[in-house]
Amino acid sequence: MNIRWNLSGDEIEKESFRVIYEETRNTPLATLPEQEWRVARRLIHTTADIHIADTLTFSNNPIQAGIEALQKCANIICDSKMIRSGLSLAKLQKINPQYTEEKLICSISDEDVITKAKKEGRTRAICAVEKNRHLLDNAIILVGNAPLSLAKTVQYVLEDNAKPALIIGMPVGFVNVVESKEYLTTCSIPYISLLGRRGGSALAVTTLHAIMENILD
Repeated sequence: MNIRWNLSGDEIEKESFRVIYEETRNTPLATLPEQEWRVARRLIHTTADIHIADTLTFSNNPIQAGIEALQKCANIICDSKMIRSGLSLAKLQKINPQYTEEKLICSISDEDVITKAKKEGRTRAICAVEKNRHLLDNAIILVGNAPLSLAKTVQYVLEDNAKPALIIGMPVGFVNVVESKEYLTTCSIPYISLLGRRGGSALAVTTLHAIMENILD
């Protein structure tokens, strides 16, 4: 086997990006603006799947909205602990030193959320969004797991005039996933989404990290 043992981490990333460029340069991805291309490239790099970006959607200038929110130390509300733990606090603090663990919010395992969900026969995802309703304005919302978290957030936008700075809507699965993403497309809040069934917590994190590259590079 032709395994290349002596590559550094930086060299592996550089070579990966070269391969991605070669395999996408004759596709519509090659026409993306630079900031959007950074997101697409990172998603491809994370999954090793060129087609992961086929349904990648940007609406209402989301990357600039995300940059401005990060620079203001916006709350980052996550639908799963995996997203919260995957975010780089060190990189966030390079953008704004005021970022702390407390700015990375995930209520899915809070005792009051668990109790409410059991009592009312609803999902913890919905109850967590309800708990954090007062934090939605000007926040960055990351959804990579629970489609009802995304749907409830969009409902607050459309029916209760909530105004997040940015929604990254990438839940994954077979139930309510397509529908929640279609619901997202009806609102005027800046958002980035992978339409269809594909998504995941790692991809939501990757998307925000790709936005951060535009500030840190």
